[in-house]
Amino acid sequence: MANAYGFLTPSVQSVRGRINPSIGVYGSGFCSNKGIATRVLCSSSVEDVEKLGSSASASQSRVPRFVSKGCKLVGCGSAVPSLKVSNDDLAKLVETNDEWISTRTGIRNRRVISGADSLTGLAAEAARRALEMAEVHPDDVDLVLLCTSTPEDLFGSAPQIPKALGCKKHPLAFDITAACSGFILGLVSGSSYIRGAGFRNVLVIGADALSRYVDWTDRGTCILFGDAAGAVLLQACDIEDDGLFGFDLHSDGDGQRHLHATMKQEELDDPAASNGSVLGFPPNRPSYSCIKMSGNEVFRFAVRAVPQSIEYALQNAGLTGSSIDWLLLHQANQRILDAVANRLEVPLERVISNLANYGNTSAASIPLALDEAVRSGQVQPGHTIATAGFGAGLTWGSAIIRWG
Repeated sequence: MANAYGFLTPSVQSVRGRINPSIGVYGSGFCSNKGIATRVLCSSSVEDVEKLGSSASASQSRVPRFVSKGCKLVGCGSAVPSLKVSNDDLAKLVETNDEWISTRTGIRNRRVISGADSLTGLAAEAARRALEMAEVHPDDVDLVLLCTSTPEDLFGSAPQIPKALGCKKHPLAFDITAACSGFILGLVSGSSYIRGAGFRNVLVIGADALSRYVDWTDRGTCILFGDAAGAVLLQACDIEDDGLFGFDLHSDGDGQRHLHATMKQEELDDPAASNGSVLGFPPNRPSYSCIKMSGNEVFRFAVRAVPQSIEYALQNAGLTGSSIDWLLLHQANQRILDAVANRLEVPLERVISNLANYGNTSAASIPLALDEAVRSGQVQPGHTIATAGFGAGLTWGSAIIRWG
C-alpha cells in the first residue's frame, strides 16, 4: 500500500493556534521548527536566472525561484456533453426503470459524449471558463494537469488543452491517471509545483468519458456513468492566504479486482499469419475491456476509507469536523455520500451533490460539482471544504481546501 500525508500551513489564526509548532515535515515542501517555516528547493542558480533576463523566449519554461508561497483556488469552470440520457432512456436498453435506478444510486440523468463532442474539447472549455472567472490570460498559465483515465490519445491529451486555449508560451501539460481520485491528486500535485517550483498559475482539470468503456447491456454499471469536465485554477499567493490546508492520499493495488477495465489482446484469426516468425510475435492488437465492478465491495471500501482519510486530512490541517462548511465527495452514489456524511456527522444540507443530473463522471465529478456550487452562490469565498475522491486502483484521497 502506498500513502502520502500532507501538513500544510493554515492561513486562519484560529486554525494556526491549534497546531503543535513542533510538527515535522509539511507536504508542501515546508519544514516546521518552533513555528518557523523554511524552504528547501533545487533550482537553477540565481546567476543563471539573472543571465536569462529579458532575453528568455516565449518557449522557455519559467525558471524556479527561491520562494515561500501558498496557493489558492481562484477560478472554476465545467462543461458537459449536449446529449442527455435519462433513466427512462436506459430502460429501453436493459431491464430497469427510473425508480429502481434513482432509489439505489440517486441518479436520474447523465450526459454522454456523441457527435461532434470530444473529451479534449470539454476539458478546454472547462479550463477556459475557469480562467475567465479568475481573470487570468491563457498566456499566464504555467502548467496544465489533465486528470483523466480516458484520454483521446494513448500518449496523453493534456498538451492539446493549452493549444485549444491559444497559449503562446507553450506551458508544460501532462496527464494524471488515478480514476475517480484523479482530481484530488491533481490538486496536491499542482500545489507542489507552486510551492516547490515557483509556478504561479496551474490549471487542474478533471475530465473523463467513461461511457466509451461501459457495457450498455450490463445493468449493474451502465446506469452509473456519465461524461463531463471540470477545472480549477490554482494560483500562488502569500503563505498567510494559503487555501490548501491538508491532504491525505493512498492506493491499494490489491483492490483492483473490485473495479477495473483491464487490457486484453485480440486473438489472431489465423495462427499461421505470423509467417513462421517467433511464436507470439508480432503482438496481437490490444484493447480495453468494459468496466467491471463489484458494487458491494466498492461501497464497503468507500464508506470505510473515505471518512478515515478526511479525518486524517483534517488532523494534518489542525482542523476539526466543525470547521467544515461543505463536504464535497466524488459523486459516485448517493448512498455513499449519505453514509460518509453520517460517519463524519456532517448534516446532509452541508453535502454538495449534483449526482442526480450527471451520474458518476469520474475525475470530473468534484470540479463539476464545485463549479455549480460556486456559480449558484452556494459556496462563498472563504468557505472551507472537505473534499475526497475514491475509485479504481484502488485509489483514494482527501484535501481540505478553502474557496477563493
